[in-house]
Amino acid sequence: MIPPSLDEIPVTLIDGRQTTFGEWSGKVRLVVNVASRCGLTPQYARLEGLQHRYGGRGFTVLGFPSNQFLQEFGNERKIAAYCATTWGVTFPMMAKVKVNGRNRHPLYAALASVPDGEGRSGRVRWNFEKFLVLPDGTVHRFHPGTVPDDPGIVALIEESLPGGRE
Repeated sequence: MIPPSLDEIPVTLIDGRQTTFGEWSGKVRLVVNVASRCGLTPQYARLEGLQHRYGGRGFTVLGFPSNQFLQEFGNERKIAAYCATTWGVTFPMMAKVKVNGRNRHPLYAALASVPDGEGRSGRVRWNFEKFLVLPDGTVHRFHPGTVPDDPGIVALIEESLPGGRE
Protein backbone atom coordinates (compact mmCIF):
# COMPACT_ATOMS: atom_id res chain seq x y z
CA MET A 1 0.00 0.00 0.00
CA ILE A 2 1.34 3.42 -0.97
CA PRO A 3 0.65 6.41 1.29
CA PRO A 4 -1.79 9.11 0.07
CA SER A 5 1.19 11.44 -0.37
CA LEU A 6 1.96 9.53 -3.59
CA ASP A 7 -0.62 11.71 -5.31
CA GLU A 8 1.30 14.80 -4.19
CA ILE A 9 4.46 13.81 -6.07
CA PRO A 10 5.19 16.27 -8.90
CA VAL A 11 5.47 14.94 -12.44
CA THR A 12 6.24 16.65 -15.71
CA LEU A 13 4.45 15.63 -18.87
CA ILE A 14 6.47 15.14 -22.04
CA ASP A 15 5.23 18.53 -23.32
CA GLY A 16 6.69 20.25 -20.23
CA ARG A 17 3.44 20.77 -18.32
CA GLN A 18 3.87 20.39 -14.57
CA THR A 19 1.30 18.47 -12.53
CA THR A 20 1.19 15.82 -9.82
CA PHE A 21 0.58 12.08 -9.88
CA GLY A 22 -2.74 12.99 -8.27
CA GLU A 23 -4.02 14.33 -11.61
CA TRP A 24 -5.04 10.73 -12.26
CA SER A 25 -6.22 10.04 -8.70
CA GLY A 26 -9.23 7.75 -8.50
CA LYS A 27 -8.20 5.94 -11.69
CA VAL A 28 -6.53 2.60 -12.10
CA ARG A 29 -3.02 3.66 -13.16
CA LEU A 30 -0.48 1.47 -14.92
CA VAL A 31 2.91 3.16 -14.47
CA VAL A 32 5.56 1.90 -16.91
CA ASN A 33 9.15 2.97 -17.48
CA VAL A 34 9.41 2.91 -21.26
CA ALA A 35 12.23 3.04 -23.80
CA SER A 36 12.21 3.44 -27.57
CA ARG A 37 15.17 1.20 -28.45
CA CYS A 38 14.54 -1.86 -26.31
CA GLY A 39 13.64 -5.40 -27.27
CA LEU A 40 10.49 -4.90 -25.18
CA THR A 41 9.45 -1.72 -27.03
CA PRO A 42 6.69 -3.58 -28.93
CA GLN A 43 4.86 -3.62 -25.58
CA TYR A 44 3.77 -0.08 -26.53
CA ALA A 45 1.11 -1.68 -28.78
CA ARG A 46 -0.32 -3.67 -25.87
CA LEU A 47 -0.17 -0.65 -23.54
CA GLU A 48 -2.10 1.37 -26.11
CA GLY A 49 -4.56 -1.52 -26.44
CA LEU A 50 -5.26 -1.37 -22.70
CA GLN A 51 -5.65 2.41 -22.90
CA HIS A 52 -8.11 2.09 -25.75
CA ARG A 53 -10.07 -0.70 -24.07
CA TYR A 54 -10.32 0.75 -20.55
CA GLY A 55 -9.46 4.45 -20.84
CA GLY A 56 -13.10 5.51 -20.85
CA ARG A 57 -13.83 3.49 -17.72
CA GLY A 58 -11.37 5.03 -15.25
CA PHE A 59 -8.03 3.56 -16.32
CA THR A 60 -4.87 5.09 -17.72
CA VAL A 61 -1.40 4.03 -18.70
CA LEU A 62 1.29 6.51 -17.64
CA GLY A 63 4.53 6.20 -19.59
CA PHE A 64 7.77 7.35 -18.00
CA PRO A 65 10.63 7.31 -20.53
CA SER A 66 13.99 6.50 -19.00
CA ASN A 67 17.47 6.20 -20.41
CA GLN A 68 18.88 4.39 -17.39
CA PHE A 69 19.37 1.29 -19.49
CA LEU A 70 20.76 3.34 -22.42
CA GLN A 71 17.86 2.60 -24.77
CA GLU A 72 15.93 5.88 -25.02
CA PHE A 73 16.17 8.80 -27.46
CA GLY A 74 17.95 11.97 -26.45
CA ASN A 75 15.05 14.35 -25.93
CA GLU A 76 11.34 14.48 -25.22
CA ARG A 77 10.44 15.84 -28.66
CA LYS A 78 11.96 12.78 -30.37
CA ILE A 79 10.39 10.41 -27.84
CA ALA A 80 6.93 11.95 -28.30
CA ALA A 81 7.19 11.85 -32.10
CA TYR A 82 8.38 8.25 -32.11
CA CYS A 83 5.63 7.06 -29.74
CA ALA A 84 2.88 8.87 -31.65
CA THR A 85 3.94 7.90 -35.16
CA THR A 86 5.24 4.37 -34.55
CA TRP A 87 2.85 3.12 -31.87
CA GLY A 88 -0.08 5.56 -31.95
CA VAL A 89 0.34 6.31 -28.25
CA THR A 90 -2.53 8.32 -26.78
CA PHE A 91 -1.87 7.73 -23.08
CA PRO A 92 -0.03 10.37 -21.03
CA MET A 93 3.73 10.36 -21.46
CA MET A 94 6.03 12.06 -18.98
CA ALA A 95 9.38 13.76 -19.40
CA LYS A 96 12.40 11.44 -19.10
CA VAL A 97 13.14 10.28 -15.56
CA LYS A 98 15.66 8.20 -13.67
CA VAL A 99 14.09 5.10 -12.15
CA ASN A 100 17.09 3.96 -10.07
CA GLY A 101 19.88 5.49 -8.04
CA ARG A 102 20.28 8.55 -5.86
CA ASN A 103 18.58 10.87 -8.35
CA ARG A 104 15.65 8.65 -9.25
CA HIS A 105 12.26 10.27 -9.60
CA PRO A 106 10.36 10.42 -6.27
CA LEU A 107 7.50 8.40 -7.73
CA TYR A 108 9.90 5.57 -8.55
CA ALA A 109 11.52 5.87 -5.13
CA ALA A 110 8.09 5.11 -3.64
CA LEU A 111 7.04 2.45 -6.16
CA ALA A 112 10.34 0.55 -5.97
CA SER A 113 9.62 -0.31 -2.33
CA VAL A 114 6.71 -2.51 -3.47
CA PRO A 115 7.56 -6.20 -3.86
CA ASP A 116 6.62 -8.13 -6.99
CA GLY A 117 4.87 -11.50 -6.99
CA GLU A 118 8.13 -13.20 -5.99
CA GLY A 119 8.68 -10.85 -3.05
CA ARG A 120 11.45 -8.79 -4.71
CA SER A 121 11.44 -5.06 -4.18
CA GLY A 122 14.07 -2.41 -4.82
CA ARG A 123 15.72 -1.41 -8.08
CA VAL A 124 13.77 -1.34 -11.30
CA ARG A 125 15.32 -4.22 -13.22
CA TRP A 126 14.76 -3.15 -16.82
CA ASN A 127 12.61 -1.13 -19.19
CA PHE A 128 8.87 -1.83 -19.14
CA GLU A 129 8.63 -2.79 -15.47
CA LYS A 130 5.01 -2.20 -14.51
CA PHE A 131 3.34 -0.84 -11.38
CA LEU A 132 -0.44 -1.07 -11.24
CA VAL A 133 -1.71 1.55 -8.79
CA LEU A 134 -5.31 0.91 -7.77
CA PRO A 135 -7.66 3.67 -6.59
CA ASP A 136 -7.41 2.45 -2.97
CA GLY A 137 -3.61 2.90 -3.06
CA THR A 138 -2.73 -0.77 -3.45
CA VAL A 139 0.20 -1.30 -5.81
CA HIS A 140 1.04 -4.45 -7.77
CA ARG A 141 4.46 -4.80 -9.40
CA PHE A 142 5.13 -6.79 -12.57
CA HIS A 143 8.36 -7.89 -14.27
CA PRO A 144 9.40 -6.17 -17.50
CA GLY A 145 8.72 -9.33 -19.50
CA THR A 146 5.14 -9.57 -18.25
CA VAL A 147 3.06 -8.30 -21.16
CA PRO A 148 0.73 -5.40 -20.32
CA ASP A 149 -2.38 -7.39 -21.21
CA ASP A 150 -1.35 -10.42 -19.16
CA PRO A 151 -4.51 -12.04 -17.72
CA GLY A 152 -3.37 -11.26 -14.16
CA ILE A 153 -2.99 -7.55 -14.94
CA VAL A 154 -6.27 -7.42 -16.87
CA ALA A 155 -8.15 -9.12 -14.01
CA LEU A 156 -6.83 -6.57 -11.51
CA ILE A 157 -7.75 -3.69 -13.82
CA GLU A 158 -11.26 -5.00 -14.42
CA GLU A 159 -11.89 -5.77 -10.74
CA SER A 160 -10.88 -2.22 -9.81
CA LEU A 161 -12.87 -0.30 -12.44
CA PRO A 162 -16.33 1.09 -11.69
CA GLY A 163 -18.83 -1.58 -12.66
CA GLY A 164 -16.24 -4.36 -12.40
CA ARG A 165 -15.52 -6.87 -15.15
CA GLU A 166 -16.71 -6.40 -18.72
